[in-house]
Amino acid sequence: MAAPKTILIIDDEPDTQTYFSSLLQDEGFNTMVAGNGDDALKALATSKPDLITLDITMPETSGVRCYRELRENDAYKKIPVIMITGVSEKFQDFISSRRQVPPPEGYLPKPVDEKELIELAHKLTASE
Repeated sequence: MAAPKTILIIDDEPDTQTYFSSLLQDEGFNTMVAGNGDDALKALATSKPDLITLDITMPETSGVRCYRELRENDAYKKIPVIMITGVSEKFQDFISSRRQVPPPEGYLPKPVDEKELIELAHKLTASE
């Protein structure tokens, strides 16, 4: 049996961290949490997850800046990212049109649909 996949949850809301962790752990994933982009980058220095969920609206390092840093770092740029935001679909168009970085592998609006998150997590962590 394959080892469980690990998902790093980056969100400044403790309730969201707990909710996503419980949901994903119930599906057999290991989870790590970070409250902001800076903490996420520190966590990545010691452990490399198979997938990252990234909230866009956070204090300190914004989700957009964190995403750009992930994509510009050779060690992390291949880790799939699911962007999660309460911001409108216009944001999805904006982030997908950035020339500096590729669009995220997944995009979920808030409130997050549990089934969509789980399906996307399984799809993006499936071994080839």
